[in-house]
Amino acid sequence: MTKVGLFFGSTTGNTKTAAEMIQAELGGDNVVTVCNIADASESDFSEYECLIIATSTWDTGELQADWDGFFEDLDGIDFSGKKVAYFGVGDQIGYSDNFQDAMGTLEEKISSLGATTVGHWPTEGYEHEASKAEKNGKFVGLALDEDNQSEMTESRIKVWSTLIKTEFGI
Repeated sequence: MTKVGLFFGSTTGNTKTAAEMIQAELGGDNVVTVCNIADASESDFSEYECLIIATSTWDTGELQADWDGFFEDLDGIDFSGKKVAYFGVGDQIGYSDNFQDAMGTLEEKISSLGATTVGHWPTEGYEHEASKAEKNGKFVGLALDEDNQSEMTESRIKVWSTLIKTEFGI
């Protein structure tokens, strides 16, 4: 069975809550291990064939604090042959010029280290001006907005999780 590691950073709890919802949708803790990046080490990533990277975007496009502290450590991880999906939590109205930038920053770094990105998500239904997480007309992962579209979180997670199950082969 495919082992999935879901690594998240969460300041207010929104990203952690979404991570737990995704874990449940993908089959629970028998399939997905949820790891707080604040407690993770480089070696933790080697345990998994497939990864989910989760972050919120802060201020004007900055990484969540725990991911910011771990960012340089990513260079010491071999992502070759790993499938990596992403999801982010952000505010598309208050920060429309950098909505989901942290997700884009992590995806760019991790893909440059050999990972294959899966789980792209449509940009339709969002109101933003710019995003580092947008490539070829799609987000590099699931975009959640608890400030402005919290009522859509559960349905978006269900649809995205179905996609991830296929792409991860679980």
